[in-house]
Amino acid sequence: MNSAQRERDDKYDADADFAVPDFADVVPPGGKVDKDTVTLHSEYFDTSARDLLAHHVSLRRRSGDLGGEWRLKVPDHKAHTEIRLPLITDDAVPDELANLVSGVALGKPVHPVVTVSTVRRRHRILDADGNLLAELSDDTVKTTAAGACAGEAAIAANWREVLVELGAAGDRTLLRKIGKRLTRAGARPSQYSSKLSRALAPHGTGGSVTSGADPVRESLTAYLDTQVQEIVGGDVQLRRGLDPIHPTRVAIRRFRSTLRVFRPLLDPDAGAHLDEELSWYAGVLGEVRDREVQRARFVAAVTDLPEEQVLGPVAARIERDLLAEQLRYRAEVTATLDTERYRAVLAELARWRSAPPLTDDARSGATVLKKAARKARRKADRRLASALDDGDDEGLHRARKAAKRARYAAELTRGVVGEKKGKKRVTRYKKIQQVLGDHQDSVVALGTLRALGARAGTTEGENGFTFGLLYGLELLAAQRAREDAAQLAT
Repeated sequence: MNSAQRERDDKYDADADFAVPDFADVVPPGGKVDKDTVTLHSEYFDTSARDLLAHHVSLRRRSGDLGGEWRLKVPDHKAHTEIRLPLITDDAVPDELANLVSGVALGKPVHPVVTVSTVRRRHRILDADGNLLAELSDDTVKTTAAGACAGEAAIAANWREVLVELGAAGDRTLLRKIGKRLTRAGARPSQYSSKLSRALAPHGTGGSVTSGADPVRESLTAYLDTQVQEIVGGDVQLRRGLDPIHPTRVAIRRFRSTLRVFRPLLDPDAGAHLDEELSWYAGVLGEVRDREVQRARFVAAVTDLPEEQVLGPVAARIERDLLAEQLRYRAEVTATLDTERYRAVLAELARWRSAPPLTDDARSGATVLKKAARKARRKADRRLASALDDGDDEGLHRARKAAKRARYAAELTRGVVGEKKGKKRVTRYKKIQQVLGDHQDSVVALGTLRALGARAGTTEGENGFTFGLLYGLELLAAQRAREDAAQLAT
C-alpha cells in the first residue's frame, strides 16, 4: 500500500558555522519547538543519462532513525508530491514505482547513482494542540555519486543545508517568516532543487537554470521549465490512475503558445517539430477532457430543469453514452504513455526545459520579449473585433486561442514589464479567454446534444424533447457569451 502527500518547502545553503536562529516568537500561544537529531541514509536511483533528474523527479530508498521506505518525489504545481512505499528486504525498485517512473525514465532501467548520509537536526514548530506547523531540518550532508560512465571514479561531496517544510497546519506566511529569519542569519536560497541535483552537479547537471544576466533566456527557460514540470507530474499521475488531464493540457497550451509567440527567438525547425508533437499529445488527452466537461455540464443542466420537462431517462442516456466514450479514450491515453513517440516528446521537453535552442535575435535583450508579447496582444484584439463583426463561431474560436496566447505571453513577460502592468494584461486576456471559452463550450455542447437527441428519438421508451430543450438553452448561453465578449472588446 502506498501513501502520497503534497509538500511545500524551501531550501537554503548554509556555511559550516551557520547558527540556526531562534523561532520562539513565531510559535503560537501554547505552542512549542521540539528539537531532536536523527541520522538518515538514502540511495537515489536514476538512469545512466540521469533522465529522472532532468525532469526534477527523484526516486530513493531511505533508511535510518526514522525507519525505512521508498520515496518518489514528482513536481506538483509550485510544490511536489511524494509517494511512499514500505521498505522490503528486496533491493530492487518496487514494480509500482518502476511503472510510475517508466515515462520520465524513457523506458530505460534505473539503478543507484548517489548515496547520501545526513545528520539532521530537526526543529519542529507545533501549535497548542500538537499539530505540526513547520519543520526546519538543519542537515549536514555527505554524498558519493557514481560515475556517469562505466569506469569513471565516484565523486564525494559534503555540505550543509537547511530545509523548511510546511506541516499540515502551517501556511505560506509562516514559511516566509522563517525564510526571512534564515537569510538574515546568513543562509542563502539554494540553487539546487534537491540533494541529488547537488551531488551530481560535478557531472554538469542539476544546478540553477537561471542566469540573472540574460533576461530572455531566463524568462523563457523559467516559463518553459514550469510547464514541463506540470506535464511530467501529469505523466506520473496518469500512471497512478488519477486525473491530471486538464492541468496537463493547460501546460501544453502554454508551452505551445510560447513556441509560437516567441518564434523569432527560438530555433524554427526544432520549435515547429515540438509544437506538432505536443499538439498530437494534447489531442489524445482532449478526447477524454471533452467528455468529462460535457458530462458535468449536461448533468447540471438536467438537474436544474423542472421535473415535468425531463421526459425519459435523459440523465442515464447522457451518462451511459459519454462515459463509455470517455473510458475508451482514457484507455487510448494509457496506451499512448508507453509508445516511443510519447517518450520522444518527453526526451525533447527535457532538453528544452534547461537549454531552449535560442536564435541570435534572443541576444537583443528584454525588448524582443516585449515586442513579441505586444504583437500577440494586437493580434488577439484584431481577431476578437473581426469575429464579433462576422458573428462566426469559428472566428470566435480563433479569437479565443489568440487571447490565450496573449495571456500566456503576458505571464511570461511579467518579470520584464513590471508586476502591476503584467498582472493587468494577464487579467484582461484571461477574462476574454474565459468568455470565449464559455461560447466554445456551448458550440461543442450543441453538436453533442444533437447526437444524443437523435439516438433518444429512435430508441423505445425515450424521446428527444429534453435534449431539444437543452439545445435551446445552449443557444441562449452562446448568445450571452457573444454579448459579454462584445463588452470586453470595447
